[in-house]
Amino acid sequence: MKFTDIFIRRPVLALVINLLIVIAGLQAAVNLSVRQYPRSDNAMVTVTTTYVGASAELVRGFITTPLERVIAAADGIDYIQSESAQSLSTIKVRLKINYDPIKALSEISAKVDQARGDLPPEAEVPIINVESADSQFASAYLSFSSTELEQNQITDYLMRVVQPRLSTLEGVQRADILGARTFAMRIWLKPDRMAALNVSPAAVREALAANNYLSALGQTKGGLIQINLTADTDLRTVEEFKRLAVREENGAVVRLADIADVALGAEDYGAEVRFTGKTAVFIGVWPLPNANSIDVIKLVREEMEAIQKSLPSGMDARIAYDATEYINSAIREVLKTLGDTLVIVVIIIFLFMGSLRAVAIPVIAIPLSLVGAVFLMQVFGFTVNLLTLLAVVLSVGLVVDDAIVVVENVGRHLTHGKSPLDAAILGARELIGPLIAMTVTLAAVYAPIGLQGGLTGSLFREFAFTLAGAVTISGIVALTLSPVMSAKMLKPGLEEQGLAGRIARDFGRLRRFYGRILDGTLDARPAIYLIWIVISALSVPMFMMSATELAPSEDEGVIFGILDASADSTLDQTRVYAEAANQVFLNVPEAQFTFQVTFPSSGFCGLVIAPWEQRDRTVAEILPETQVGLAAIPGIQMFPVTPPALPGGGDFPVEFIIASTAEQDQILEFARQIQARAMQSGMFAFPPLIDVKIDQPRAELVIDRDKVAAMNLNLASVGGDVAAMVGGNYVNRFNIDGRSYKVVPQIQRMDRLTPDQLRNIHIRGPQGKLVPLSSIAHVELSTVARSLNRFQQLNAVKISGVAIRPLDEALRFLEDEAVKILPKGFVLDYTGDSRQLRTEGNKFLPAFGLAVVLIFLVLAAQFNSFRDPFVILAGSVPLAVFGALIFTFLKMPDPNVAFWTAGWTTTMNIYSQVGLVTLVGLVSKNGILIVEFANQLQKLGRSKREAVHEAAMTRLRPILMTTGATIAGHFPLTLVTGAGAAARNSIGLVLVGGMAAGTLFTLFVIPSIYMLVARDHSLDREKDEIGRDLEGEDSLVG
Repeated sequence: MKFTDIFIRRPVLALVINLLIVIAGLQAAVNLSVRQYPRSDNAMVTVTTTYVGASAELVRGFITTPLERVIAAADGIDYIQSESAQSLSTIKVRLKINYDPIKALSEISAKVDQARGDLPPEAEVPIINVESADSQFASAYLSFSSTELEQNQITDYLMRVVQPRLSTLEGVQRADILGARTFAMRIWLKPDRMAALNVSPAAVREALAANNYLSALGQTKGGLIQINLTADTDLRTVEEFKRLAVREENGAVVRLADIADVALGAEDYGAEVRFTGKTAVFIGVWPLPNANSIDVIKLVREEMEAIQKSLPSGMDARIAYDATEYINSAIREVLKTLGDTLVIVVIIIFLFMGSLRAVAIPVIAIPLSLVGAVFLMQVFGFTVNLLTLLAVVLSVGLVVDDAIVVVENVGRHLTHGKSPLDAAILGARELIGPLIAMTVTLAAVYAPIGLQGGLTGSLFREFAFTLAGAVTISGIVALTLSPVMSAKMLKPGLEEQGLAGRIARDFGRLRRFYGRILDGTLDARPAIYLIWIVISALSVPMFMMSATELAPSEDEGVIFGILDASADSTLDQTRVYAEAANQVFLNVPEAQFTFQVTFPSSGFCGLVIAPWEQRDRTVAEILPETQVGLAAIPGIQMFPVTPPALPGGGDFPVEFIIASTAEQDQILEFARQIQARAMQSGMFAFPPLIDVKIDQPRAELVIDRDKVAAMNLNLASVGGDVAAMVGGNYVNRFNIDGRSYKVVPQIQRMDRLTPDQLRNIHIRGPQGKLVPLSSIAHVELSTVARSLNRFQQLNAVKISGVAIRPLDEALRFLEDEAVKILPKGFVLDYTGDSRQLRTEGNKFLPAFGLAVVLIFLVLAAQFNSFRDPFVILAGSVPLAVFGALIFTFLKMPDPNVAFWTAGWTTTMNIYSQVGLVTLVGLVSKNGILIVEFANQLQKLGRSKREAVHEAAMTRLRPILMTTGATIAGHFPLTLVTGAGAAARNSIGLVLVGGMAAGTLFTLFVIPSIYMLVARDHSLDREKDEIGRDLEGEDSLVG
């Protein structure tokens, strides 16, 4: 008794097994979390150190370099980038993909602690954060604005009321306030009053430190009672600070109000946030890495509704940006495609079979396989994301194949006069081998995709194993339920009447026509071999000449603008131009709203456009219009970009690093030469940007050290006085309603408008008298770099841009030009999308080769032969790959050049490459059916030619039916639009084109290759069990 006989004779057992699959899948569907991409540890650790008032050179030498040196010794680091700017050191440590970020964080924290003793005592403690590299943008931005409250009042309300409520929501990692104007006691010093009253800057700091003191006195302890003690040694209100005594001489007291204006202001006035042109404060909400972002933002929306009801009068709150709208829309699109696919596949099967009874069997296999795949997703710990959903859509066309083959084979035995039960038993027995081979083959295809490392592996592991799971479940359904249903539902004579009869007669004519052409090809085998060799050889140049990129750009419904202003700009100046840029965005007809964060010489903004169903134009069509408008704004440069297509991308698609031990200005000179060549090439949407700019005006106080010594002063007291006046560093903190805020003394703005005004500052001189700074120092003006950047501890310059030709072509151009221009000792490297392409782009060929080898070995074990798998793979794979590559080879590299292929071609990207690997498994299924059956016929005494001719004729119908179902199942992918459509288009085009061409060639080429390579079984007269059952029949074709 064969394995399948058990289920046919015990149908309840088959039903129970399949009901268990349904129950397991339904409970899994409820519990799976939803994400945009599969979960992966793609993280970055940032180390930020503030050294108020320090120059970029000082920050680099005394903070960035010692920290970089110790951090580099930590494990799991991909690369280290650093930026040393005025007052701030930022070190970004990019971790290797799937390296444990918490382990890296603890190790880097320990390394930073080692170097703490080497840092200047005036520098603040380094702040270390770990964040997901694909969540540099928050999942939601909440905007708060008011017509009545100041920004520092809005900020304080958010800190006290809103931020705690959002932070405690389930799944929220952090809720950060952006554009915050946190309360601070600002002591605006007046240099003329200080000079008149003989008060030095250091005296002000000392008075604040000594008289705003937090005392902890303890408690009294009597015999029977104890009392807690406190003292009002700290200052809390503006009035108390104003009355603070700074100096006393001859009974006269100089108070702080005499030499300064005291106001409850903000810590920082260097940033401005706007929502659709109105001043606002934002809160960014980041979900936990393992949280379901859709559920988290749903909770945030519910909490926002509650918060809005209790807002102070005049304050307005709304959700400025919600990243989950794209995820939700993309998921809706995929589910819509899934529905379309199901309908089309059912129609195709019906057109091939003509009988509702026959159609019901493979149609029931579809939901069973998909539900089973969902259960396996839960077992493997996968999530519902765009890639696993894409796998489910693709599997619709695949899971139906096994059931179709069973129904067709049982139906063929019914036409030979067998009873339904005998036909089911015999038909299922014949197909145990081919079905297991087909299932294992397809599952084996996905192993190389799922097991490879890097970004491709982490992205497509869930995709690959979900598809393999669906195909495996479909094999189980085909071997258990499909034979049972065939025995119960199929009746003799179905194909002799009605629509089924008509289809059967028409198919008979098609089969006879195919038989005549097949005879011709078998007679002219040398010509077939020549065509096969030529087409296979053509695939190589077609692959190499296809336009290459990492992933197609997606329409995510948002355009980001990166603002760059002159180094000496103030926020007041940049604000004017940022408003003009905002107006350009709002003039776009599809604009919904905008959000902006503006700094004195840089900034960031976003244009959120109407949902996909409410507009006709895509983001790619809107982008050039905004680019023209932004280019016309004087005073700033703003570059519109779209979010990276894959997690972990950078700000721009092209991010090209030139690094060396040479000085920054020397590297910059070479970078400018490469930039000039890039501008001439016409490959870039705008002149590529260079991140290092030597345009920062600097005024250096040159101190006469002899005069300082003659006055019995020292450089520390001089530097301390000037820093106390100008630096803006805080002295200590004060209390408002249970929260502490900074106390910041600084010279008022009108007295530090120009460097020359610094000469009017008075510092401590001999015998406690003040002397003007101009008596011991003069000002020298120079121009320096805005920031000093390093990459892997080398001085570095980054060239960034947007390529209008494929990314691979743009990078190759930059690499070639760099080789011509750069001297020895310079290093080329990449970040963002460019790094992903260079590290991931060369992984396809090994994965493709491994897939072919795995399938070959699986088939060799199945057929107990090395010849048969060669026939199957050589006769189908190169020809299918050729068919698929037509759709990448004809892609016009420059999207701005109108070409007739634009609507139905794609680039060679990771989606189309995964499609090609999938194609290997799909198209080899056809060959398995022909070769397996031809071998059986040879054992029955047919000659090799008779056997392969008869096998091809017999298997023509199931091959056309499975191919038709696969092509029809994947065809909706080629037509989809909206959120996430580009990736689905790409994989759909490759699969549809490859399957169509591959099947056409397979039907004629495999029989000829079988004649050339396959073993002759005519001497092997040993009958297997199928042979004995079939013995006596005149023909399997009938």
